[in-house]
Amino acid sequence: MPRPALRSKAQKRKKLKTPGHQKVIHYWRKKPSKAHCASCKKPLQSIPRLRPAKMKKTDKTARSVNRLESGRYCAKCLQKQIKQSVWQSPGL
Repeated sequence: MPRPALRSKAQKRKKLKTPGHQKVIHYWRKKPSKAHCASCKKPLQSIPRLRPAKMKKTDKTARSVNRLESGRYCAKCLQKQIKQSVWQSPGL
């Protein structure tokens, strides 16, 4: 029987046959879902689907796009918000 941490359905399982001809089950965490835009709910591009521990090990430039609010909004929604903030600001 697997240890208690591996008994949940949060683990992906795969039945394998070892070189010694034993059938074993290997467990690993499921891949996380894609990051989504906060306003339109579309999946964000160029943000990897990694668990937090592996995300820390990647380069900072690989984690997000070089843009304001890059991990929160897609490019179109961010462009709309910037335009709205410019047009709604009081005249100087």
